[in-house]
Amino acid sequence: MRESILQFIESFGLSPEVVVLLLAMLPIFELRGSVPVGILLFQLSPAQTAAFSIAGNMIPILPILLLFDPVHRWLSRYPAFERLFEWIFRRTRRKGKLIERLKVVGLVLFVSIPLPVTGAWTGSVAAFLFRIPFWQALPAILCGVMIACVVVTLACLGVIQLPGIFGVSPP
Repeated sequence: MRESILQFIESFGLSPEVVVLLLAMLPIFELRGSVPVGILLFQLSPAQTAAFSIAGNMIPILPILLLFDPVHRWLSRYPAFERLFEWIFRRTRRKGKLIERLKVVGLVLFVSIPLPVTGAWTGSVAAFLFRIPFWQALPAILCGVMIACVVVTLACLGVIQLPGIFGVSPP
């Protein structure tokens, strides 16, 4: 199975490092998915996997933090987008009690939890919702991403156990 997946990816001409970087850029998947792929599937070194995963996870965050407010204001003129934003904001507020209470420290902790919908993408929306300034939000999200990367890497290496998160065993 591993070989067929690798052959499929190679047919696109992408290196394993680029695949890890691209996977880390995706919402929900983020580095919680790219680290296991890098370490367990591609057998990249933990340092290499971490570097590409952190970089990939942070690439979309800068534009999200900078552009979310103007894009939100512009698109909210349309009812379909207004409903979408309300749904996103409701979910984020519900999940973001920690951020609301602790602000920047809460944002770090929220992003660092290696579960779906607690990563950098949701953290960026939460920073907007809870009015955390850009220059506080960006380093907080980066710190949370780096902590999550350490946790997920240690789980992939079998140093710690996170039952039910990955559905795969360390090498």
